[in-house]
Amino acid sequence: MTIETLATQGRERIHTGLSGIDAHRLKVIRNASLRACFSRLEDTRHRLEFVARILGREYICDAASRSVNATWYALESTQGGIIWIADAPKDEVDYSRLVPTALRKVRMLLIVGGDSPCMHQAFDGVVPNIIPCDTMHEALHHAYRYEADDVRVLYSPACPSEQSASDRAASFCREVNEL
Repeated sequence: MTIETLATQGRERIHTGLSGIDAHRLKVIRNASLRACFSRLEDTRHRLEFVARILGREYICDAASRSVNATWYALESTQGGIIWIADAPKDEVDYSRLVPTALRKVRMLLIVGGDSPCMHQAFDGVVPNIIPCDTMHEALHHAYRYEADDVRVLYSPACPSEQSASDRAASFCREVNEL
């Protein structure tokens, strides 16, 4: 495997691989063994997956992001302005780590599953448009109608759910493909 091949796999895959390597073992692994480890990495499903480009706007599924840290990474990794679709959390979640990134990048926050007091508390005055939505269908129609250049639609839930990442991703992808 060449460094070019490794680089084209994406930063998230490299970071996932590095986080899985035991620091003690890293000291004894030879370069060939390290390359072999990265060559065998399986794709991380539903992490920053490109879904579609509709009228020049990219739709990205990050349904596997079930924590604030994972969503922070998704927001930081996405280029340009962002229309962020998140799930309404069932419990209180501390979103303070996302505020600086949201201030720079997020143009609209669409909260699927109803209103969320803790999201409003964290992002009021930070994100210009915060809209609670009952369904993914409703959220995507808000995102589709939003008029702005150089924005991407990112679905990154930022909270745990009873629904699996695969079910969340399937719902998002189905609704995007119906736009």
